[in-house]
Amino acid sequence: MSHRSEIFEISDTFIDSSAALSPMECTYLGNGLNQDKLDDFSIAGANRSAELTRRTLNRLAMVEPIDDIDRVAKTVMIERLESSLALHESQENLVLWNVLTSPPSNIRSIFELMPKESKADFENIAKRLAAVEMAHKQWIETIAEVAKSGKTTAQRQVRGVIEQLEGYANGGYSQMCKNFDADEKYPAIHSAAKDAEKSSAETAAYLRDVYMQIATPVDAVGVDRYAVWARYFTGAQLDLRSTYEWGVADLKAINARMWAIAEQIKPGAKSLREVADVLDNDPKYVIKGQENVVKYLQDFTDNAITLLDGEFFEIDDRIKKCEARLAPEGSASAPYYNPPSEDLSRPGTTWIPMLGKDQVSNWHLVSTWYHEAVPGHHLQIATVTIEKERLTRFQRTAAWISGYGEGWALYAERFMDELGAFNEPGIEMGYLSGQALRAARIVVDIGMHLGYSDFDGNVWNAESSRKLLNEQALLDEDHSRSETDRYLGWPGQAISYKVGERVWMAAREEAKARLGDGFNMKKFHSYALKIGPMGLDPFAAEMKNWNGG
Repeated sequence: MSHRSEIFEISDTFIDSSAALSPMECTYLGNGLNQDKLDDFSIAGANRSAELTRRTLNRLAMVEPIDDIDRVAKTVMIERLESSLALHESQENLVLWNVLTSPPSNIRSIFELMPKESKADFENIAKRLAAVEMAHKQWIETIAEVAKSGKTTAQRQVRGVIEQLEGYANGGYSQMCKNFDADEKYPAIHSAAKDAEKSSAETAAYLRDVYMQIATPVDAVGVDRYAVWARYFTGAQLDLRSTYEWGVADLKAINARMWAIAEQIKPGAKSLREVADVLDNDPKYVIKGQENVVKYLQDFTDNAITLLDGEFFEIDDRIKKCEARLAPEGSASAPYYNPPSEDLSRPGTTWIPMLGKDQVSNWHLVSTWYHEAVPGHHLQIATVTIEKERLTRFQRTAAWISGYGEGWALYAERFMDELGAFNEPGIEMGYLSGQALRAARIVVDIGMHLGYSDFDGNVWNAESSRKLLNEQALLDEDHSRSETDRYLGWPGQAISYKVGERVWMAAREEAKARLGDGFNMKKFHSYALKIGPMGLDPFAAEMKNWNGG
């Protein structure tokens, strides 16, 4: 296979070598390899991946870019590899786990992405289910070894993963296999599911009876650890105090607009929560039946693609398929997106968690699906997937940076607001509540981890965070608690949305001012997406060089 440059060749080699070490990555890539295995979650497995990273960085250091495409590719790859290596060497990537991202949840979710068409596919599922026990044991050995150096996960996160594992143990894997094979044509997967459930119960028991005794009771990670993670998730050097104060001001401004809209929905309301309750109970927003929820979201996505393609965005025919599906039980409470496979045989997919319910109120789902599907995550990530001439395989499959990606998705919501998509009071309140949530995330995420004072003069904690999210971002009780647990277990990630949106908006306004009549919105969107994911600081610098073409 020929490559346009040595940097592109290094990228291909790294992705292939990394996938050889990670059967789960093979599934994400959709390359068909090692589908009957799970990753090695031992420390030795982590060390092998780190050694690959070091070798790759050494090769990159000796290569000169041949042009600007090469220059960007090399810069992005070095930054991401150095960031991941720093997390390995500090053991942060082993000690930081939670309900959203942990070996048990990643193991469970990988089955959803596996092919399920042939007998061989189901044989792979059965073999991979049989490997769950070993994967769990490797992970337990790893976190026990890391704990010897005094590094343990917070008790709050341990409790969350215990609850998740207990859900898997109490029929979670069996139900998954029934969803895959309702007629039980492949009995091996149903038998293997029972073994995975037994292993999940044993892993939960270890966490509850052994690890919880040594887990740290303190949620906050402190400024030094927080700064490392914030840089990893944003690709920017942030002044955390000024970012926090900007978040406070932004939340205040958003809430002011929410109160103006509230007067149209429920005149005289004493709280924004009252307004949310009115919207939740308004029949015009209710969608009953899980199948109808999925159909609504699928139709919504398809219509958005039809509406936006051509005038404001360039949507390639190959990526006009984006599926809406029900999230598996045990998922987090928020919707999410999975990218397409490299060959596009598996389309991009949005997931809606029903949390045991049979209906949803869609007043807050409209802006969310612009965020998750089109013009949000799906358009951004799927565009990168097909940009094989401009972007290395590393950029297309391994360079995701939350500040760039989540920043784009939040920008996408704002752009739809600019187009008038939220001009009905209830739908606008849903959009504003999402904006308020992202601003509140800056406040409580930085506030809790760095020990800043809350609006009542006390140090931000889980309860004051829950209260803020409930009252000013309109989350219900369960969701506000789930979100708070997420921030405490994933420091620096939650701020990447608003921080990223701010950089995207600044890049657009700078280009408008600089180019004048030469500015074209569709061309701006197209160039900014095709340049590929990168840290927010280098992205801002690259966009200042855009000539408008």
